[in-house]
Amino acid sequence: MEILFLAIPFVAAGLFWLTNHKRTLHWINAISAAVLFSAAFWFTYRAVVSGSYSFSFFNNLFYIDSLSLILLDTTITISFMVSIYSIKYLDEELENNMLDIKKLKLYYSLTYIFIFTMVLVLVTPNLGVMWIAIEATTLASAFLVGFHNNKNSIEAAWKYIIICSVGIAFALLGIILLHFSSIHILHGTKLELNWLFLSEHANGLQSSVLKISFIFVLVGFGTKAGLVPMHTWLPDAHSQAPSPISALLSGVLLNTAMYGIIRILSIVNKNLGNSTYTGTLLMAIGILSVAAAAIFILPQKDYKRLLAYSSIEHMGIIAFALGVFTPAAVFAALFHMVNHSFTKSMLFLSSGNVFLKYNSRETSKVTGILKTLPVTGLVFFLGLFAIAGSPPFSVFSSEIGIILSAFADSHYLPGSLFILLITMVFIGIVIALSKMFLGNNENKAISKGEINIPGTAVIVVLFILIVTMGIIMPKELKEMLASASSLIRGGN
Repeated sequence: MEILFLAIPFVAAGLFWLTNHKRTLHWINAISAAVLFSAAFWFTYRAVVSGSYSFSFFNNLFYIDSLSLILLDTTITISFMVSIYSIKYLDEELENNMLDIKKLKLYYSLTYIFIFTMVLVLVTPNLGVMWIAIEATTLASAFLVGFHNNKNSIEAAWKYIIICSVGIAFALLGIILLHFSSIHILHGTKLELNWLFLSEHANGLQSSVLKISFIFVLVGFGTKAGLVPMHTWLPDAHSQAPSPISALLSGVLLNTAMYGIIRILSIVNKNLGNSTYTGTLLMAIGILSVAAAAIFILPQKDYKRLLAYSSIEHMGIIAFALGVFTPAAVFAALFHMVNHSFTKSMLFLSSGNVFLKYNSRETSKVTGILKTLPVTGLVFFLGLFAIAGSPPFSVFSSEIGIILSAFADSHYLPGSLFILLITMVFIGIVIALSKMFLGNNENKAISKGEINIPGTAVIVVLFILIVTMGIIMPKELKEMLASASSLIRGGN
């Protein structure tokens, strides 16, 4: 069952090239996504029933624990939603001559390669393989960012490749330094860069080298996560990619980079015996990221770019919580990763429906969404309040948890600044996008009604999910989050 996580997307990526029939391509996509989702559901069910979240397979070549399982389920669930949404979305682009069958095959194939690389990040216990997989996510998704081959999308794709590749090079240097700090404890074990072994023997690593290693890792993987000041690729890439891909980039890809930081953070803090060193760096870069989002959200005239800056804010929030590093803060950080993934994916998919209807990403050219797209408009409108941290949505719950944990650990000044900045972001989002929803549609040529019915159903499901998790957290999710939080903090 475990190998299906890797086998299904890899095989599906090749199957798309065996046919030129549009309906068959859609069926391959839908069946592959459904089987992958079913495999993840069954695997998670088995883990919950057994009470054990740790599994190794293929002679310990791959490994899953509670942390990777949470993000794996999030990745596969959102991938499934995006796959269903994409069918009608791509049909509309075919009808509008924005792509042909060859490009449709390329879109599906690259998407499943992209999913394969993200899953690989989460199931390998080797930091070197994880680095390769994170770099591979860039190569797979860059073609999707520049998918429409216009000036802006190609520029965004090149910017994405160059900046993230430079960043990942820093991460590689950090991992090399991490390996150097562990040479004297390996003793021929052949477990080089195995984070399970490094975590178990963290006390034997060279602390001075490890501190330098963490800086390079934070800069490197922080670039891919969109943390300021290494974030400049993100607004362009997320806004230029097709909306389903934007949902994957923001809702899933950013988590894989943050996952790399978390794995090494756990090792470093265990070695140092406290989180003071890493906490200072993470809280500073987290506050800086939220501040940048607060400044740049208000002047945005492109609603997808605005959502992209919101992603920078939420990666900053997660970094801030990891910097606090108390049990409550780490728990809230992981919960926020899940909440942000589902909420932001819902918003980018909603923006895709808006783009199909209005054929514009400019806020000035989009008015009266609530009347033109009654279901999408309502979900999009309420989703903006959700991502801004309003009750009763799930993002509010995790943000409150982060704020309370910061003050409980006596971080009064950073905590106060954090509240001020997320309030500024909330105001910026409301001011920037409120005109899109109110009033009447000024373009009389645009008819009322939903275009992508299956896609609209997907965003409604995501909306119900984030409302439900904001009111009551499922017991199974709570237990997995608690287990993952304990692992990160050095427990069993």
